[in-house]
Amino acid sequence: MLFIEYPKCTTCQKARKWLEANGTGFQSRHIKEDAPNAAELKAWYVRSGLPLKKFFNTSGLKYKELGLKDKLPGMSEDEQIALLASDGMLVKRPILVGEGFVLVGFREAEWAAACNKLAE
Repeated sequence: MLFIEYPKCTTCQKARKWLEANGTGFQSRHIKEDAPNAAELKAWYVRSGLPLKKFFNTSGLKYKELGLKDKLPGMSEDEQIALLASDGMLVKRPILVGEGFVLVGFREAEWAAACNKLAE
């Protein structure tokens, strides 16, 4: 599994501890140093089944600085993906990419369900 995180983020730290405590093997990737590219983001968005807005870190400073709350509705899907790919700090984290699923943000029950399916 691929675990995309920002190590200073407390939610990412909780998610990492949860993965380790549950013996879930993963490869870690720093979202700021190795930001997801547009092709990855598009594939994850499609696989996740989530609205594209869920991939934006809406509580982040960059999101607010750019006034994206008002700008996103007028942007195309490709423009939004290109924007996400331009700066890893715009992307909501953590992201867990596994066989057949993509989870955005850490919700323990959701992560447990996905990881348990893999273990079956």
